[in-house]
Amino acid sequence: MSEACAIGSRRRGEPVLGTASRARRWVLLEHPGAWGPDAIRGSRLPAAVVERLITWQRELPARILLIRRPGGGRSGDGLAMFAGVSGPTGSWLEELRLDRADDVAEVDLDALRGGASVGGRALTRPRYLVCTNGRHDVCCARDGIPVARSLHTALGDRVWECSHVGGDRFAGNLVCLPDGQFYGHLDPASAHRAVTAHEEGRILLEHWRGRSCHPFAVQAAESLVRKRLGIDDDAGLEVVDSQVQGPRVAVRFRRRDGGHLLATVQVTATAPAERLTCAGTPSPVPAYHLEELVVQ
Repeated sequence: MSEACAIGSRRRGEPVLGTASRARRWVLLEHPGAWGPDAIRGSRLPAAVVERLITWQRELPARILLIRRPGGGRSGDGLAMFAGVSGPTGSWLEELRLDRADDVAEVDLDALRGGASVGGRALTRPRYLVCTNGRHDVCCARDGIPVARSLHTALGDRVWECSHVGGDRFAGNLVCLPDGQFYGHLDPASAHRAVTAHEEGRILLEHWRGRSCHPFAVQAAESLVRKRLGIDDDAGLEVVDSQVQGPRVAVRFRRRDGGHLLATVQVTATAPAERLTCAGTPSPVPAYHLEELVVQ
C-alpha cells in the first residue's frame, strides 16, 4: 500500500509555507449530510441550491464550502450560512440563518462582489474551519476529525468541520476566518497552539501556510521574512506590493514601526516530484528561497 500523502509530506519535512488556497470571498453553508469527493455536486442538496452555489463560485467569485458541526448534529433551528471577505486591507464575516436549504436559491449575495455587507449578523470573533472531507482525501478525515473535535470542545460553536480547502498533504488543515489564514500539518495539540496565537494576534509560524488573499510566492515571502526576523506579531509586518521578475518575486513589506523591507524570493521546483493527494500522480512542488532582504 502506498504511503498516505500527508504522512509522506510530514516524513520528508515539506515546508507548509506559501500554500494557502487563494480566496478573498467566502460562502459557507451548513449541510450535515454526506459529502462526496466534489462536496457540492455530491451533497444531495436540491438541484437549485447546487446551481446557486456553483454560480456564486464562478461569478462572485467566492470559495464555497459546506460545513457541519464536529460530531454531527445541527447548529440550531434551520441552517447556518456565512459570507465574508478576506482582504489585504480588511476582513469581515457575517452569519445568516436559513429555515431550510432551499432558501439558498433566494439569497442575494451580489454585494459580496464589491466587498460590501450582505445584510447578515456581523461576527466579532474568529470562526475556525477544519477540513474533514475524507471522500476527497482520506488524510483530511484521518488527521482533521481529531483536530476539529478537540477544538470544538474548547471553542464550541466557533469551530466547524468543512469540505475540501486545498492542500490535502498538509492535513490536518485549519482555516481562520475572516482573516483567511491557513495552518497545516496540525494535530490537536498544535491546533490549540495555532488558535491561541491567532486569538492573541500572533502567528504560529511553524505551521503557517499563509494568507489566502496573497499569491503563493508572496505568502512564502512573508513567512520567510517573519522567520528570518522572528516576527510573529500578525500586525508587525504588512505586504505593500510585489513584482514578478522571472523565477524571482520581489515583495515589499511595511513594518509596524513604519520602516520598509524588500525581500527577493527565488521560486524553484522540488525534485523528485511528489504526490499532492492520496489519489494523485506525482507533480512538481514549488520551493521558495529567500535570496535577499534589504532594509529600505
